[in-house]
Order: sequence, then structure tokens, then C-alpha cells
Amino acid sequence: MAKTSAEQMRAWQGPALFSFGFRPFFLFGALWVALAMLLWLPALSGTITLPTRFDPVSWHAHEFLFGYLGAVLAGFLLTAVPNWTGRLPMVGWRLAALFALWAAGRVAVLVSGHLPSAVAPVIDLAFPLVLGGLILREIVAGRNWRNLVVLGLLAVFTLSNGIFHIEALTGAYATQGFGLRLGLATGIMMIAVIGGRIIPSFTRNWLAQHDDPARPAPPMQRFDKIVLLASMVILTHWVVRPFATQTGAALIVLGGLHLARQARWQPHHTLREPLLWVLHAAYLFIPLGAFALGLDQILGHPGTAGAQHLWMAGAIGATTLAVMTRASLGHTGQSLTANRATVAIYLCLFGSVLARFGASIHPGLMHVSGALWLAAFVGFAIGYGPSLLRPKPEK
Repeated sequence: MAKTSAEQMRAWQGPALFSFGFRPFFLFGALWVALAMLLWLPALSGTITLPTRFDPVSWHAHEFLFGYLGAVLAGFLLTAVPNWTGRLPMVGWRLAALFALWAAGRVAVLVSGHLPSAVAPVIDLAFPLVLGGLILREIVAGRNWRNLVVLGLLAVFTLSNGIFHIEALTGAYATQGFGLRLGLATGIMMIAVIGGRIIPSFTRNWLAQHDDPARPAPPMQRFDKIVLLASMVILTHWVVRPFATQTGAALIVLGGLHLARQARWQPHHTLREPLLWVLHAAYLFIPLGAFALGLDQILGHPGTAGAQHLWMAGAIGATTLAVMTRASLGHTGQSLTANRATVAIYLCLFGSVLARFGASIHPGLMHVSGALWLAAFVGFAIGYGPSLLRPKPEK
């Protein structure tokens, strides 16, 4: 009987894709978010009609936030939780079944217009509920109570998805609804919590390895906890009262707090390593998005969709891409350094975010944003897919 993670993975005789949780979810999450963009652009212009119950914009928002981010969360948690708890990772056919459940949700939502109204929500929500149950079991068995906060965020994220489905089924414009805002706010809190742990830790390790005397502030000190608590309060206010002037002022405060928090992590010392500066650049979209949304509310929300994409595509899109590249390199036995192709997909992603923000003023930039988005995630699939599909080399 396998007693270690390495022994358990070696004992698996099936496809290497299902030998560790990050492999299927990172690869197919990237492929799905690229395919979703490829379908959405012609659907937005009316060239094609998607067979979903959602309007095109709501389907696009749902599949990025709940479909794609759900996959990346699964890949991250199934890889990180064994390290947190000291227990064995999920491999083999159990992992394949969980992945199939996620894929079934994507298909069900896409063709929901041809299904009874309750079918797609049930299939779609089954995946995060099962994932949450698996993570809860591991945390309880490993007595890893400090990470219950991550499970709590996953629970709120699942609730947000359910609300989104209800809003869409009742005829509301779900992409501007409570469910999307709650899901997006939860995604930002996940980045603030998890990114607040890994970014300063990775930065400290790299600076020490390169004999740089600079050191980031240790993670989760008193100031970090104050920022996280304030973030939870302000984001909750934004979810409930998104267009209030007071909300705009609070979002400006939120941006300032996160900017001050990030400055403590010495981001300017990481410019020589793309795997690090991309994490810092991605986190920067939290304060930038807060400033943009705050000004929108104060000025009468003239470009809220563009500002919101600084969080959606910027903070979430860039952070997930940064984590996927770093974890894929590390867990497939490659050196932790970014090559030119990896830097190119980072730049395409950032270009896509800026173009989408500008599309609020110049709508023609929407297709530029979509093309750069496709380049980033198709580029990830091409550059990292082969290593995710083959076994990790033996040392």
C-alpha cells in the first residue's frame, strides 16, 4: 500500500493527467476559458446564438468566474491541501470523476436552453459542493483548522453561483446581479488571503537565494489582518449597495489599504524574475480595481463594467495564470524560472485587461482584448500542456 504522495502517484498506472489535482484542472481550465472567449465574441455580435438559458454577457461572466475560477481553485486546493494537512493527495479515477463533474457543469450550462430549467444548476453546483466536502474531510482529518477560512470562502463562492443561477432563471440580468458581485468579492478575498501568504513567502525565498538583503514583511501580521477585516466589510457593502456614494469612498480606502499592504512585500526587488513580478503585478489589480470602481460610484458609474474587469480579468485572471505557471513548473520537475514564452503570455494577459478597461470608452477594443486573452490562455495550453500530460521525470 502506498504510504507517501510520491508512492501513490507512481502506483497510478492510468493517464498522467490524473496523477495530481493541478494537472487536469489547470490545463482544461485554461482551454475552457479560451474556448468560452472564442464563443462569446461572435455571440456578443449576434453572429451565433448560444444554446444556453443565459444571455450572452451573463454566460460569459458565469463561465469565467464560476467555471474557470472554479477549475483553478480545484487544481490549487487539491495540490495545496495535502501539503497543509500532511495527508495523501487525490489521484486516479477519483480525481478523474471530480474533473468529469466539472466538465459536465460546463456542458450543462452551455446547452441549458435545451434542458429542463433545474438540470444545469444542479449539475453545475454539484462540483463545488463535492469539492468542498472533500476539502472539509481533509482539513478535519489533518486538524488543519487555520485553513478553514479558505473552505469558508469556497462555501460563499458556491452560494454566489447558486444565486447567479436563480437570478438568471427568474429573468434578471444576472451579470449585474447580487450573485456575480458576491462571487467576485469572494474571489478578491481569496486572492487577498492566499496571495497574502504566498507572495511574501515566495519573495522572501527568492531574495534570500539571490543574496538580496531586502526582505518582505512576514505574512499575516497585524496590519494584514486589519486589511483583510476591512476588505470583508467594504466588499460586503459593495455587494449590497454597489452604486452608493459611500460605497465609492469606502472602495477608495480599500485600494489604499491594499496598496500599502503590497508595498511592504518589496515588489520592486523582484523585477529580475517574471514568476515573482507577475504575482505582484496581478495583486496590484486589487487596489487599481478598487480605485476605479470607487471613482465610478462617486462620479455616477459611467464605466463600471470596465472597472469591474480590473478585478475580474486583472486580479483574478492574472493571479490564476501566475499560479498555474509557477505550480506547473514546480510540480512537473522543472526549474522555477519563466522563459520568454511564459513572459509573452503574461504580457498578453495584461494587454487584454487594459484593452477591456479601455473598451468602456472605445468599444472596438473589446475584440483586441479577446484576441489577447486567447493568446494568453492558448499560449499556456501550448507551452505547459505537454508537461501536464506526461509523468514527472524521476530524479
